[in-house]
Amino acid sequence: MASTDRLDHTAINVKHDMDTAEILFGQMGFTLTPRGYHSHGSMNHLMMFGTDYLELIGIPAGKEIERKDLMTAPLGINGLVFKTDNVDTIYARLQDADFAGDPPRAFHRPVEIDGGEQDAKFRTVTVRSGIFPGGRVYYCEHGTPDLVWRPEWQIHANGVVAMPEFVTVAEDADGEAARFAALLATTVEMDGNGARCATLDGCRITVLTPDQYGQRYGELASPTNGRAGIFGAMVFATDDLAATNDLLDNVAAIETTRFPSRTIVRAGDYDAVMEFVQV
Repeated sequence: MASTDRLDHTAINVKHDMDTAEILFGQMGFTLTPRGYHSHGSMNHLMMFGTDYLELIGIPAGKEIERKDLMTAPLGINGLVFKTDNVDTIYARLQDADFAGDPPRAFHRPVEIDGGEQDAKFRTVTVRSGIFPGGRVYYCEHGTPDLVWRPEWQIHANGVVAMPEFVTVAEDADGEAARFAALLATTVEMDGNGARCATLDGCRITVLTPDQYGQRYGELASPTNGRAGIFGAMVFATDDLAATNDLLDNVAAIETTRFPSRTIVRAGDYDAVMEFVQV
């Protein structure tokens, strides 16, 4: 059974290293939005796809920010975000499941469009810290989606069009999968490799044991460093894997392992594993 929920975006925490991260992801063939500055202090670049996106989230140098979780979280894949039209409804759902964190909050960031500045507006509600040890899990309500999903930002030299899978790793894989199923109002299924999956509309959350994670990503897998769970990888669908590989071959700051229909990338400076698959 697939959940009717959808993936909104995933996030890589780059902390104070946004300049280098911006260059790296551009070299990998992504089109990045202009740097944005949130009203609660953080900054970002986005890589927009059809209905979802990747976010680089960071902290401006010398600036005090409200988002203390970005300061304390490790570098790397740190955010898994689902869509909603109403965060208040989601907050009630989280309360019923005993997953609720803080109440919904609103924020914005200026966006320059056609020579003028407008505010992109958001409301979010977060799953309580510790429910998913790999990182932040929350829902986002876009008040101004037309300022975020714009055609000029949705074409990428690496051919990426969507994020069809997100990989988490947990010592208690059964418990992690069950919590995702409860959050997303779906059921846990097993794939052909024995991995636990929670299926959304257009995406799936795959939960691996540490051994399964090592088998899938080999030497490029991120270390768990004693943590109960990590966000292990983001999977990108590309309509031209050959073009993706050509671009990746020229990026010095990453490691790659190539297979006929997929390429694994590790950006070691950000402890982030990415997988590109042909569609």
